[in-house]
Amino acid sequence: MYRISPHIRTFALALLAGAGLATLWVNLDPASYYDFIEWRIADLILPGWVWAGSVSLTPFMIVTDILMALFFFVIGKELWEALTLERGSLSGRRAILPLGMTLGGLVGVGAGWLILSALLETAQEAVPGGGWQAPLGSDTLLVCLFGRMVFGRRRALHLVMLLAIGTDILALLILGLSNMTLSPRLLWLGLTVVAAVVVHRQFGRPAQHTSERERRAAGALWPYVIGGALCWFGVAAAGLPATLGLLPLLPAIAHSDRSFGLFAEAENFLPDALNRMIRMLVWPVVVILFLFGLIRGGVDLAAFAPTTLVMLGALWIGRPLGMAVVVLALAAVFGTRMPRGLRVRDLVLSVILLSLGFTVPAVAIEASLPGGAMREAARMGMAISLLAGPLAILLSRALMRPSPQG
Repeated sequence: MYRISPHIRTFALALLAGAGLATLWVNLDPASYYDFIEWRIADLILPGWVWAGSVSLTPFMIVTDILMALFFFVIGKELWEALTLERGSLSGRRAILPLGMTLGGLVGVGAGWLILSALLETAQEAVPGGGWQAPLGSDTLLVCLFGRMVFGRRRALHLVMLLAIGTDILALLILGLSNMTLSPRLLWLGLTVVAAVVVHRQFGRPAQHTSERERRAAGALWPYVIGGALCWFGVAAAGLPATLGLLPLLPAIAHSDRSFGLFAEAENFLPDALNRMIRMLVWPVVVILFLFGLIRGGVDLAAFAPTTLVMLGALWIGRPLGMAVVVLALAAVFGTRMPRGLRVRDLVLSVILLSLGFTVPAVAIEASLPGGAMREAARMGMAISLLAGPLAILLSRALMRPSPQG
């Protein structure tokens, strides 16, 4: 396993720094904090055939829907390479366990929310059977940060990172699809498809270049910037999560022919267009993650309510149970032998790490829950769930401790 880029730790710390500052701000002066995140910078009135109604540019909208698309482009690149490139972590039969655990976790956490909500929820604004999308996601960066402390450079680190990336992207997609209505707006997806296809055919396919001028033209990044803008607009205008708007461009970008592993530091030296773009995005993404933590990570410490327990229970009980059921089912179908390099305790620790949620739940809470008080209570449950990281570290050290000789 190649060494993971140190930028991942920087990403996670930037996110936590923004969330910490936001929590301090919202508890000391909540009025100014909410005025800041809801500040209407401008109102854009677009034709009805382009967008339904006006668009208000607020810090939340700019960071969550526009800038965070760059972050999901960075982590989406890792999932796509794992699926498609030579030596990818999800190529062939190796995809069975991560895919099964991801789907099992999503089903478990959604079912956990619905069951616990029916038993515990008291908020007047709660909608029966609603809000199950809120806890679906996890947090790729924090899972990676804690995972490195738990697993070191063992193969289990790759597994838990793949689970986190897949969980986050699928959770956002499910959130968009569950809130989507059939309308002519879906035709905008055609713009996304056309932009990706044109970019791939004209710039993304490997070709033989006979002159220095042709080689430089083939390595230009501006076509991908234009194509990315069109892809993003097509996804957003269609009513799907704009945060995922850059992902359709990934297969269209010229890339290396093999995978070095998730966030491998060795990829910093690859000259292909995709890895060059990722290197250029590193420090902008650091700033974006700090801003996201600042805008969506503030936790009101007085917001504890039954919704807090529903959120926490869905993450800490629902997801582990869903993943455990899938692991047992796969063991029954394919035999009890673990994949090479993995142990049962690695799976247990991975499931615990996946029980924390931050980035994607912070987005989903706003879109799936009614009322400010209910949202703040769910956000507090999301924040408490981060204790799963230190818990996994303590458990891993206890499991590695040699037994006393009797």
